[in-house]
Parts: sequence; C-alpha cells; structure tokens
Amino acid sequence: MTQPKKSRTTVNIYGRSYKVVGEETEDHVKLIANMVDEKMHEIHQVNKSLDTTSLAVLTAVNKMNDYIKLKEDFEVLQNLLEEKEE
Repeated sequence: MTQPKKSRTTVNIYGRSYKVVGEETEDHVKLIANMVDEKMHEIHQVNKSLDTTSLAVLTAVNKMNDYIKLKEDFEVLQNLLEEKEE
C-alpha cells in the first residue's frame, strides 16, 4: 500500500515563516495560511495589546466557530434535501 505523496510548503503567518507538511496542494496550503494571517491581523486591529500566542488562540477559536456554524448549516440543508427526496 503506497502512502499519499506529502509536500512541504513554506508559508508566512503574522510575520513568521512556517514549513507545512501535508497532502494538500501548495496553493491550498498558502490559501489557508493567508486566511489565518488575515484573521490574526484583523483581531490585532481590535485589540493591539494581545501577544502572538493569544492572537493565535483567538484566531483558532474564531475559525472553529466559523467551521461549526457552516457544519450546522450544511446538516440543516442536507436534512431538508433528504426530506424533499422522500
């Protein structure tokens, strides 16, 4: 059994460089990193006294909140679609 090919992508998030190893394309990894970077800068604009660790945690909390909301919306739509098909 062959393992999926992993790639290494260097990204810049909030002024720091990170090497990301994974199965996603370089463009996808850079898109995600850019979204994280933008959210960290957005949160920093609201509260300039936060350190980088706090910014990172708040960014993760914000993005997980977005994910959960989308997941819930998807489940509602999926249930509506299943009901319509019955």
